[in-house]
Amino acid sequence: MKLYIGFIILLFTSLSIFSQTTILDQKNGEPVSYATISFGNGNGIFADDEGQFIFTKKLYSDIDTIYISALGYKSLDIPTENLSKEIELTPFQDALDEVLLRFKPKGKSKVEKLKPTLHDDYYKCWLPTIESEIAVFFNNENPSKAKKISTLFLPIKVEAKDWSKRKTKTSNKIPFSTLFRVHFYENNNGLPGDVITYDEIVFRVTEASESVFELDVSNSDIFIPKEGLFVSLQVLGYTDKTGKLLPNKKYREIKTKQGIVKISTTFRPLLPFTDAIDTPKTYVKRIFLNNNQWVLFDEKNIDNSNLLKAGLNNYGIGLGLQVYKEEE
Repeated sequence: MKLYIGFIILLFTSLSIFSQTTILDQKNGEPVSYATISFGNGNGIFADDEGQFIFTKKLYSDIDTIYISALGYKSLDIPTENLSKEIELTPFQDALDEVLLRFKPKGKSKVEKLKPTLHDDYYKCWLPTIESEIAVFFNNENPSKAKKISTLFLPIKVEAKDWSKRKTKTSNKIPFSTLFRVHFYENNNGLPGDVITYDEIVFRVTEASESVFELDVSNSDIFIPKEGLFVSLQVLGYTDKTGKLLPNKKYREIKTKQGIVKISTTFRPLLPFTDAIDTPKTYVKRIFLNNNQWVLFDEKNIDNSNLLKAGLNNYGIGLGLQVYKEEE
């Protein structure tokens, strides 16, 4: 009897600190994949592909309100005490009804490649966290030619299990499975502006991936505007073997004299930064801070960055382009 009562107490205790919530489209009832759940303090999490996320008071006892946002939807603020099993987001009518008609040129085209910039130095890499998004600017060198982005070439660096054998290509690698998301932004006076497509472009990287991850984006019909565009990379978290996002803990709690401080977990793979690109064209932002702003990745905007101290200020994404005949 005592064992039974203990089980009931444990069950109710678990229910009081654990909540799985599904985010749905208010109009059609479909899940809103990979929505952003901000805590208002610089931290947050993401929903998975089925619009589900787990919030626990045990892990986030200091959070009384969450802020939910997703591309094409009105943002929503919800007190955690009112968190229900289902949350509906209202779509922006103009965003969903608008058809982004792009000029799809006819005739012959040729394939061009802007090569990625990479290296093999562990110490010259960005450690991805879910609180940051990286964007790289690409200028349109010849606006008279239509250029469709068909492939992204994303430099990555995996780590050897045995540090002494880290330079050996055949060494065993530290296993991981990480989900990333890509966005394309318009150029708004030198900073990432509105998104160019509402397509949800996600991909998974593992320790078996090549040093340059090739991502096919041809189905999204992304043409480079005359003013250029930004390509961004954002880590969503670790996944299981099938690629489903896991509700793993995104922060480590460190005790300090000022209290408990949450330190963002770093995810694999590493992202090689470089000093081989002359023009600074890499930008960063803090995703979970309200009214987050993009800034150029340089010493004027970023404090205490070992990468910047070493002169490494760019992430060298490459592009595969389908270039059409010059317009008449």
